[in-house]
Amino acid sequence: MYELAQRRLNRMQALGWVDALAGGKRGVEKESLRITREGRLARTLHPQSWGSALTHPYITTDYSEALPEFITPAFASNEEVAGFLDNIHRFIYHTLTPDELLWCASMPCAIRDDQEVPIAEFGHSNIGRMKHVYRVGLDYRYGRRMQTIAGVHFNYSLPLEFWPLYQAMERDPDSQRNFIDKQYFALIRNFRRLGWLVPLLFGSSPVVGSSFLAGRTTRFRQLDPHTHYLPHATSLRMSDIGYKNKNQAALRMSYDTLDNYVQSLSRAIATPYPEYEVIGLYDGGQRVQLNTNMLQLENEFYSYMRPKRTTRPGEKPSSALRERGVEYVEMRALDVQAFSRSGVSTEHMCFLEAFLLLCLLAESAPINEEEQWAIEYNELTVALRGREPGLRLIERGRRVSVVDWAQQIMKAMEPICVVLDAAAGGECYRDALRAQRAALQDFSLLPSARMVADLRASGESFHEYALERSQAHAAWFREDSLPEKVRAQFHVWAEESWVAQRALEADESLNFEDYLARYFAGQGADISAAVWSEA
Repeated sequence: MYELAQRRLNRMQALGWVDALAGGKRGVEKESLRITREGRLARTLHPQSWGSALTHPYITTDYSEALPEFITPAFASNEEVAGFLDNIHRFIYHTLTPDELLWCASMPCAIRDDQEVPIAEFGHSNIGRMKHVYRVGLDYRYGRRMQTIAGVHFNYSLPLEFWPLYQAMERDPDSQRNFIDKQYFALIRNFRRLGWLVPLLFGSSPVVGSSFLAGRTTRFRQLDPHTHYLPHATSLRMSDIGYKNKNQAALRMSYDTLDNYVQSLSRAIATPYPEYEVIGLYDGGQRVQLNTNMLQLENEFYSYMRPKRTTRPGEKPSSALRERGVEYVEMRALDVQAFSRSGVSTEHMCFLEAFLLLCLLAESAPINEEEQWAIEYNELTVALRGREPGLRLIERGRRVSVVDWAQQIMKAMEPICVVLDAAAGGECYRDALRAQRAALQDFSLLPSARMVADLRASGESFHEYALERSQAHAAWFREDSLPEKVRAQFHVWAEESWVAQRALEADESLNFEDYLARYFAGQGADISAAVWSEA
């Protein structure tokens, strides 16, 4: 599959427009638990000074009041993404009470029970109530603890000027919109085949606080009285105790075409599920689910990658895809990096950009049932035991060394990194590739291995280790200056978000039940696109 990528890159160079590969848009969505100085989950509300979690474009909440999510705009360079994310953290820490800070890891701090996790509130507008009820439904379906796992999403789109050139080179007679959709789904299929590489290299959750397992410790080893782990794990977040959820094992999503993907997603949202029907829509008069189907909403489907399109007011994500096609892809397999102050580094983003371009340019056949099983096997195997000596995965029906396969992928990335470095000026892409090749040769350099080694050497529990790093990150951001211009802009965004929320709450023409009925009937509702970007 990599030979086709090389041939395509050679043709671009011969035609003189290979630089069109560079300059794509990228952004990050990063979640972090808000905790107390003692390392307990914060029970306070989302700080008012940060703005409305419902309508703020860059600072919101994910599942819990104590799980803020920071969103960067789409930028043309990874350095700009990192800079904006750093500024969000500076603002956060210059406005957050000294008694609280952000947890630096993906796996959560110690949580006694599910009721300790406060579900996010979004006010009393219909869309605010919908987002809250959706989260209540996640509690009834999966429990709250799973929802406190934090991650990083990397969003990426090719430059607009790339597509007509690429289509002409491929001599595809289809419309440009259909061509773009086909190519993004080719990228997604290949990422599904090769995406295990991300938790292998960047997984940073090999251990977990014992309280998270709630007694389900049979297959885990005890590192200390308060910490469990798997010796060769890379990302428990991406395993079956995290977002590889058994409740969604029956879902069979098609990535062959956009139409097939939307149809399979829509079918899951419309298909009743017995376990959720038993829960029902109400508990003591309180609405506890949006519906009793396999998925309440499209965002409930957990996957390594999603095709995305910015939504219009009242529009479902699948409708936006169907109407206007794929705009960008959302890669969801990154752990929060405990070794990075903001949870993700420029080096990681450079590597991921080159990797996604390889996935685009390489051969990408449809995924059949046998390959689907192999993909799921590889994903879970790497999450649970990716650093195991001699580990073998399944590639095209045969067992192959995980190291050999990863080396092949990185070799195929080399010329792409050269092109991206030439366009950017410098060697950040080749440096990122060299760093991961070194880690592949010496697994002790992987963040998952470093974390286990640090815990063994220090004798600290996971809780003590993560809290210590969280405090160090917090101290750095609190001591670092926040430019007045940046501070003022964040205050403006915060105030504008509260104005927008109040406007939504003052202008409700439908009761909540009618609102839901119209939404699921695809009739839309008067809500801003920014509000609905993520349920």
